[in-house]
Amino acid sequence: QVQLVESGGGLVQPGGSLRLSCAASGTIFAINVMGWYRQAPGKERELVATIDQNGFAAYAGSVKGRFTISRDNARNTVYLQLNSLKPEDTAVYYCKLTQTSQSQWGRGTQVTVSS
Repeated sequence: QVQLVESGGGLVQPGGSLRLSCAASGTIFAINVMGWYRQAPGKERELVATIDQNGFAAYAGSVKGRFTISRDNARNTVYLQLNSLKPEDTAVYYCKLTQTSQSQWGRGTQVTVSS
């Protein structure tokens, strides 16, 4: 069984930065994709960024150039660096791990961008 624990969320002013972390534990296979999603109040959960075991990353258009996803395979941890934050980035950010056609989600961490 896989568990994902996110951390690093908080309150930040517009233009500020945060770094989110997601640590995976349990049975982790070498081939997997880890990703970050977010859900704002009243909206559906949406993809933010994904990264595979080789470091190939993909981003939603709304965050490209501002957010950076990375991972440490030795620690089974994925990171999301959030720069130039905007109020519309306010959401609960969830980590997801997909392997062997199965996915696991973390419980999420709140990011609030407000002055």
